[in-house]
Amino acid sequence: MHFAYPPRKTSNPPHYLPRSKKSSSPSSSLNGLLGGLQRRQGLKKIALVGLAVITFFYLISSWTSGGSKRGYAGRPYNPKKPSGKPPAVLVTVFDKDKKYSKAYIDTVKENRVQYAAKHGYKTFFAQASDYDLRGAPNSWTKVVAARHAMTEFPDASFIWYLDQDSFVMNPSLKIEDHVMAPKRLESLMIKDHPVVPPDSIIKTFNHLKGGDVDFVLTQDNEGLSAGSFVLRNGEWAKFFLETWFDPIYRSYNFQKAETHALEHIVQWHPTILSKLALVDQRTINSYSKSESGQEYKDGDIAVRFVDCEKLGIQACENESQKFAQQWRVSFKNS
Repeated sequence: MHFAYPPRKTSNPPHYLPRSKKSSSPSSSLNGLLGGLQRRQGLKKIALVGLAVITFFYLISSWTSGGSKRGYAGRPYNPKKPSGKPPAVLVTVFDKDKKYSKAYIDTVKENRVQYAAKHGYKTFFAQASDYDLRGAPNSWTKVVAARHAMTEFPDASFIWYLDQDSFVMNPSLKIEDHVMAPKRLESLMIKDHPVVPPDSIIKTFNHLKGGDVDFVLTQDNEGLSAGSFVLRNGEWAKFFLETWFDPIYRSYNFQKAETHALEHIVQWHPTILSKLALVDQRTINSYSKSESGQEYKDGDIAVRFVDCEKLGIQACENESQKFAQQWRVSFKNS
């Protein structure tokens, strides 16, 4: 069965199709124009009503939330303020690679525990091997250990990190009074001073108040000294430690690892500099000898043996013995 072919299209179509009689009337064109305008005006009204409804519900939502900051999934973000129980946590990292004797490590732990017990503090001891540093030097552990301590003790007011090459020497001094009390801080702060001596163009803030400080640090003869520092526990401290521990800084081949990374971020991040107070070195970070910084004097809160490792670990242990005897006497008599 054969079907008829469809009719062929003409090879010579007209230049234009004639207007239909229906659309050729001027009154028809005017009616079409008016109808289009009416439709557009109707759409505008619908859009305005929709915008008004959205705005109404947004305002109701804001009022019922009390104007609080919003977190994930719209939940109110109200960070908990530490209760101050305990008032402080004393953090120390032990590095097995340095091969200190068990007797020395036990003495350091005993020193921290006795000091903490006297003031109702807690201690947090970590091993450098506890954390995966992805090939970075073990000295970086101080940063992640301080952050770990904040997680373990969220109600602590302050975190005091103190290296393993040191002793607490004056049991009568409390961190919250000796260092972090606002009026005390204002008397200790070194203002308008190069962050990295002697000639850094970035200087500590001149107008900073004691109550605004969240990070207390010292300098020695070479620059910032991160072997002893105090943090006020809170959201800013978490931000700071996570910034300092950023993988990009750990990947840089800084000569002094985390110390040079700290110098970098303090100088180039005003958010961090605005919370930093530099204080006299002997406030929290005296050295056993004066070659690299201010030498320990009786009454200072702590002493560090920073230069002894150049001569070997045994030299450090020998140097620490006289200070071990001294802190035991001080603690016994306090």
